[in-house]
Amino acid sequence: MNAIPLVLCPIDFSDSSRGALRYGNAIAAHFGAKLVLLVVNDPLLLEASVIAAATSNLVDETVREMERFFKQTLGTRAKAEAEFVVVAGKPAPEILRVSRERGAGLIVMASHGLSGFRKLFFGSTTERVLRETTVPTLVTSGADTGPSDFEDVRKAVRRVLVPVDLTPATSHQVAVARQISQKLSVPLLVAHVIEPVRALSGHPALPTVETERRYRAEAELERLTSDAADGATPEALIAYGEPAEEIAKVAGDRDAGLIVMGLHSSPLLGPRMGSVTYRVLCLAHRLVLALPPQADRMRQGEAVDTAGHVAQI
Repeated sequence: MNAIPLVLCPIDFSDSSRGALRYGNAIAAHFGAKLVLLVVNDPLLLEASVIAAATSNLVDETVREMERFFKQTLGTRAKAEAEFVVVAGKPAPEILRVSRERGAGLIVMASHGLSGFRKLFFGSTTERVLRETTVPTLVTSGADTGPSDFEDVRKAVRRVLVPVDLTPATSHQVAVARQISQKLSVPLLVAHVIEPVRALSGHPALPTVETERRYRAEAELERLTSDAADGATPEALIAYGEPAEEIAKVAGDRDAGLIVMGLHSSPLLGPRMGSVTYRVLCLAHRLVLALPPQADRMRQGEAVDTAGHVAQI
């Protein structure tokens, strides 16, 4: 299995990004990968620094602040080789640029960060990164303090939930989620939400349509979950309602700490997050591993390996 080449962890010095940093450190340390911490400074801050001092030490000052943050957050658990990178610009484009240029295998970032002048995250930055990322992105909840050791990861995940829409991308998403559940020895739940038919109540064809949709969903879920090579068959579940609300409810009811979701794509515009993933992030308050559409250059096995590294820490 290929190793993660690099884990990119954008931070904004908030408590939320401390949790993301702990996950990033655990993953990078386990695989011997480099951990790159990234801070994106506002260009106006750089300009103000130059005006005030006729020169700018902002990058050096930011690196020192990052080093303190790193040590305070991880202490003796700082096992990964760390690099501190400071750039200036708009946060999301810079995160994506650094990810591409450095060949990141995984982005780990918090869903919530600071507010005010140094605001980095959700909804603008995390949403933008998820819309355009080409590598798996692990989004941590703002309230998640992160793992203290490897066993804490399994305790945090507890159960893996993979919501599927039964499109061609579904098989890849289930394969990634299955690998994660196997490596962490936690149960896997494959769920499909049937949205209500937008038709006038009492329409004579409605019962037949609903029955057919249920039958097709059951058949596809059985196909997806019946070929478990290790003999551990994932559980399948069908729910009815609005997808994001039902996914969040299932995650809460079934105590799933990790949700594996695919990102939608467009032939012209590339990866797009979509309203369902956005609302799940808002509602579920759990780890979300977002899987971008598979690029032509990436074979499915390689994609599974890359995203599955999250499970092996």
